[in-house]
Amino acid sequence: MRSRTKLWLVMLISVASSIILFLVTMFVSGSLWDKGYSLNILNTISQETRALISEEQASGKEQISPILDTVHQQHPELRLEWVAADGTVIYDTSHDPEKRYEFAELAYRVANMPNNMWGENAPITLVYQESVNGDPFFLILNLNGEAMKMGQFFFYVRTYESLIFIFLPLLWLLVLPYLFTLWYFSSINRRIGKLNQALAQVGLRKELIVLHDKSKDEIGELARHYNAMAQRIHDQAAEIEQFDSRRRLLLSNLSHDLRTPLTMILGYAETIRTHSYKEGDELQNHARIILQRSRYMDSLLDQLLDITKRDSNVYEFKPVSVSVSELIRKVAADYILFLDGQNIEVDVDVPEEFDAVALVDASLIERALRNLIDNAIRYGGGGQYLGIAIVRHEEWISIYVKDRGKGIEPEYLNRIFERFYRVDDGRRGEGLGIGLSFVRDIMELHCGQVLVSSKPNKETVFELRFPKQA
Repeated sequence: MRSRTKLWLVMLISVASSIILFLVTMFVSGSLWDKGYSLNILNTISQETRALISEEQASGKEQISPILDTVHQQHPELRLEWVAADGTVIYDTSHDPEKRYEFAELAYRVANMPNNMWGENAPITLVYQESVNGDPFFLILNLNGEAMKMGQFFFYVRTYESLIFIFLPLLWLLVLPYLFTLWYFSSINRRIGKLNQALAQVGLRKELIVLHDKSKDEIGELARHYNAMAQRIHDQAAEIEQFDSRRRLLLSNLSHDLRTPLTMILGYAETIRTHSYKEGDELQNHARIILQRSRYMDSLLDQLLDITKRDSNVYEFKPVSVSVSELIRKVAADYILFLDGQNIEVDVDVPEEFDAVALVDASLIERALRNLIDNAIRYGGGGQYLGIAIVRHEEWISIYVKDRGKGIEPEYLNRIFERFYRVDDGRRGEGLGIGLSFVRDIMELHCGQVLVSSKPNKETVFELRFPKQA
């Protein structure tokens, strides 16, 4: 059942229930707390009494007294008098002596009617005319105002057309709240319908639908939550698409980067197998190239393994107290031997007078440092300079790797740590574009950071910054 149908049913049921409850409550509360006589009750009593008199054709005291006494016994608050047309009191239930009413005396008793009916402790006198055997008689009902009901409202209807003046305001009273309720819930229904329609169209490949609901109620808040959720899904879809694009680029780069060194290895290996080299120096040169290309392919496979570990979240982080200075000396010694004879100046600044100790995972810090040094050699080797230094600050330790190559343009500095991203021009070439992102992850594990500054063709500096041991 749709919400609009439910709303109509609820409104109809509520209207019917409110009318029923109004009537029931009115009658029940009236019977419990509003006891006494009303004008209608008094008219009914007088009508029943006059019907008995007319039926018995009673006019004398002996005939009328039993009828009036019976009514008086049923309604002791009432005083009943049977009066002839000349004012003679034929019978009085109060047993007052017989008397004769003068016109002025009787007129005074009924002069303030019906105003006395609404007052308190005011005498009330009602006069009813009855004919017996063609002679006129009067039945007089007397009671005190305390015997009347506490709550009474009277209005008189002369024609049925006048009812419109009574029921039209009452109709507005009953209908107007439900019209406002219908308008309110209809607007809510429309807003929920838009939200439902938007939710039904949420998808990774679908256009983003934004709901413009500025209200501060629960539905407005829900619409804003939907907008935030839809925006997140849209952004995640864009990231997934970008990630897939980079994965395809990774496969393309990987196939190209593996094919080139593999072709060189096969070529030089075939030259060595067939003894096609001219002398021993050429043989050594071929062997060195094969070794370099094999190391490069091994580096690519390590990077693929890093990607797998990062996707599987299987990094093993085991921090221990380590001498970072000694770690740098060991890594620098490896590269000094490797770069010997390649016309690259190696400047290692690790002072002997202090030993920088930190709580780190030595293997991860070493891999991060080697990544930066490899990048400096591969992309900044044209500057023929490699600098490695350590500085101990008050709260952290900084490791610097410098080169004087082509550098990085300012517009690329904010993106070089993105996964699979490779800068054009000077730094485009070998590699899968994950080395620097891997360095960033390692530093985040150590509650540190990796920073970079670059002045093209002057100096490019990478800094590994992490807390030192207290």
